[in-house]
This record gives sequence, structure tokens and C-alpha cells, in this order.
Amino acid sequence: MAEEPKRRKANALTAAKLSGELPPGKYHDGGGIGLYLRVEPNGSRFWVQRITVNGKRREIGLGSPPLVSLATARRKATANKQTALDGGDPLAEKRKGRDGLIFADAMETFLAKKSAEFRNDKHRKQWRATLDAYAAPVLGKMMVQAIEVRDVLRVLEPIWLTKNETASRLRGRIEAVLSWATVAGHRTGDNPARWAGNLKELLPAPSKVAKADNHPALALSDVSRWWRELTRREGMAAQALQFLTLTCARSGEVRGMTWGEIEFEPAPGATRATRATQKAVWIIPASRMKAKREHRVPLTAEAVAILREVSGGGDADDWQRPEAGALVFPAPRGGLLSDMSLAAVMRRMQEAEVKAGGEGFVDPRNKRPAVPHGLRSTFRDWAAEWGYERDLAEIALAHTVGSEVERAYRRSDMIERRRAMAEAWGRFVRGEDGGKVVPFTTFA
Repeated sequence: MAEEPKRRKANALTAAKLSGELPPGKYHDGGGIGLYLRVEPNGSRFWVQRITVNGKRREIGLGSPPLVSLATARRKATANKQTALDGGDPLAEKRKGRDGLIFADAMETFLAKKSAEFRNDKHRKQWRATLDAYAAPVLGKMMVQAIEVRDVLRVLEPIWLTKNETASRLRGRIEAVLSWATVAGHRTGDNPARWAGNLKELLPAPSKVAKADNHPALALSDVSRWWRELTRREGMAAQALQFLTLTCARSGEVRGMTWGEIEFEPAPGATRATRATQKAVWIIPASRMKAKREHRVPLTAEAVAILREVSGGGDADDWQRPEAGALVFPAPRGGLLSDMSLAAVMRRMQEAEVKAGGEGFVDPRNKRPAVPHGLRSTFRDWAAEWGYERDLAEIALAHTVGSEVERAYRRSDMIERRRAMAEAWGRFVRGEDGGKVVPFTTFA
């Protein structure tokens, strides 16, 4: 029995542990009062206490760090434990004097608290738009405590089969709002919008309903012809699209790129005339990446030449880059280029091809005109056709590769091997490899 207090003390949370990065999951304090920290996939943290009240297991939300410290959470949990041992109901005490909260108000409060976590304004607007359009008309005036599975189904079922991607995201957003309402003390019990062991048993799996249509990709057989047409186009958007093609980056990563993210490491023995193209690396900070991890992109000589051109610089030996915080590809009137500006370049190229009597640059699978994001699929097809290993290509696309354990043991991002691959991709794009490509269906 003497070992039990030691075990609990060893498992106790510490301020140092809470200040570090914690993967999603539950982190128990080990103090015998049922206190644990819940970390959501989006990084949000909530104190929760699991306690038995009048013979029933209950969960009580105690707030979120750092507003509620570890010491405060322990103090609250201890008080709740004592209340329950004395035969009282800490949840009832918590709700005394508090009016019921309706879903519409919970949604507003949740979105206000979550605003700092959104990657961009577009993401924030998407959350609000789906909740306003589908959830609010059904759940808006309901007390969050009264919302049950059948109510969530009334929101989801009308669009689950016809707009499954939207419906799936909406479900997760409703779950997040109700989860906040629970830990904030406005409701108790299971989350009726939870998927696993809940709605999963009542709705068809998203993978069985409909898959999101892939972004139309450029056929490999059209790449060099498309590139020649692109290089004839003028303007910042066309140059950004060229750079996107060579680096296989996402549109937002290119449009938000600053000069401070570019580093040069001249190779030993490099001459003054070649120093600007040696070991050029674009380091995209985690804050701008979809996976929230820093990503290094090896830049080929041609990619650097595009940077030199947009900066107004001259030859490699007298090139002076703008200040670190300046955008590499700014809009004509300042600020970020819009995502539509890159798409407009491809649309005008397509229209010109069709006007000239051709089919244009279309996806070989669905016959839709290719779009900027589809160029990443084109690269992935090329890498597979030319025999590059899967992990190398996936890392180049900044995709998550392997399990969490595998990623922990993989210390290298294979940047030098990816540099060689990027150079080969550039030669293919320019039509310099001499190979003939047979059109085939792109990857799903």
C-alpha cells in the first residue's frame, strides 16, 4: 500500500511539463483526485476532473491553462472531491445561479476564444460559415445541456450524402463547440457530436460515401509545353507560379514567403560569380506550414534566378536582396498576392490554348483544366514514374511520413537527396531530359 503514494507522486504533472509541447491526449495528474489535462488535436488544453457523484461517474471542466494554473486546478479538484465525499454534488453547486447557455451563444464564445488558433482569416470564416449555415438554424436556440445525438443528426443527415466533406467538417466543429461547453461547465455527459462509438454507428463512413475530388492536375505529357507557355507570361503572379512549380510548394507558402526565409550556404571553393546559387535553401517556419512543422526546401539554380529577377537584382555577383521581412512575391498594390491570382494565370493559359483550337491543359482523369495545387500531384506522378522512393517524394511535398515512432527516429529531411531530385524535376519541367511520357491517370 505504501507504494501507491509514491506512484501517484511520480506520475504527477509539473509546471515544466505543461510548458512544453504535448501531443494530443489525456495527461493524468496522478494525485488521486481524478484530475487530468486534455490536449486536443488543435493544441487546445482543458483541465477535466473525473469524479464519482452519488454513485455516478461524472466529468467536470475546470478551465484552461494558463488562465487556470496547475495549482488552481488541483485546488478546485480537491474541493470537488471533498464535496462529493460529503454527499454533495459539485456540478450542481457549479451551476447554481448560472443561466442555461444556448448553442448560438456557446458558438460565439468558442469562436472568439479560438480565433488566435486559426491559420488564416479564410479558415476562421469557414468555421463560422458552416456553423451559421447548418448548425445554428437547428441547434442555435437549444440549451447546450439539452442537445442530444438525435439533434446533431437533424443537422448532419440532410447533407451527409450530398456534401459529405462539408458535413464531416461540420460534425467536428459542432463537437468542438460542445466540448468547450462541457469543460466550461455548461453541460455534462458524453458529447453527442462525437464520431467514434457514437455517430459512427448511425452514419455511413465518409470514405464510403464520397471522396473529395482531387485538384485537377497537369498531365505529365503536357508539362514541358505548359512550362514554355508559362515562361512567356509576365507579371508577379506568373513568376510566383513558376517558383511554385519548381519547389512543389503550396500556394499560400509561396505567396507568404519573405526574403528572410531564404538562406545561402556557398560551397567550398565557390567563386564570387556562383555564390548566390550554391546551397540555396528556403526555410518555411512551422507557423506557415499546414502540418505546423518547419520545412526546408532546396532551391535549384533556376528557382534562385526567379528570386533574383523579382527582386530587381542583376547578376549573381552584385545581387542585393530586399530586407528580410519583405514579401518575395508581393501583390501589385502591396500585401499578399491572392490565391486567385495564380489560378487566373493558369485559367488564361487554358483559355488561350482552347481559343487556338487545342484541348488545353487538362487533367487526364477528369478532363478538367489543371489548377495550381494540382501541380503537386503532377510532381508526385513524375516522382513515381521516374523511380524516386515514396518517402523522398512525400517529404518534398511536406506530407507526414511514417508513424510517430518512425518520425522520431528519422533525424534527416534528406535535403541533399531532395536537391538532386529537384534538379531532375526542373530538367523534366523544361523538357531537357529527352524522355517521352505516356499519359496516365494521376494518383488519387
